[in-house]
Amino acid sequence: MNASDPASAAAPEDGLPAVAPQLRALRRRAGLTLEAAARAAGLSAAHLSRLETGHRQPSLPMLLALARIYGTTVSELLGETVADRDAIVRAADMEPTRAGGWTYLQAGAPGRGMQALRVRVPYGSQGDIVRVHPGEEWLYVLTGHLRLRLGDTAHLLGPGDSAHFDSLTPHRLAAEDHDGVELLFVHTLLQSPTATLCLGPLTGELP
Repeated sequence: MNASDPASAAAPEDGLPAVAPQLRALRRRAGLTLEAAARAAGLSAAHLSRLETGHRQPSLPMLLALARIYGTTVSELLGETVADRDAIVRAADMEPTRAGGWTYLQAGAPGRGMQALRVRVPYGSQGDIVRVHPGEEWLYVLTGHLRLRLGDTAHLLGPGDSAHFDSLTPHRLAAEDHDGVELLFVHTLLQSPTATLCLGPLTGELP
């Protein structure tokens, strides 16, 4: 968006003045100049300045990018306050969610910047699904063997092995053993349903 764009001179939209100062305050808290933050987010300094003055409304991808750069959450960028949450999650309180044959158990408090799950992957389920989505993933194999493909490279992980990668890298996960595989799984994608978080958009087969 050029400075000559008429939209750049528009008056602040309703509701944005409360967001704009928060964007500026969190950038300053992170110790970033306007130019450095804009460059890291793939924006022009002028565009980020308009976001911080309330003359432009940030899109969700912009908020996700800025939250990651500032080391915070989208909720904090929006100035939302989060109720106190228990730090401890008891095994008896982990409600299973099933999607696509996989079973997910929430292993962390909801609404935080990271989502922690215990995941059970049966043999022969979703092994052909390619996942590509914003955020980072960390996984740790508890039992069984996991076939993990990152881009064009395949990896076989056994108990005690882990992987940490940018989830914009096309990736596929499949159980290598007929008994399946169980994982600990942490993701930084914010405020996503479990099924969307883990399944990701279907983009077809990798070459």
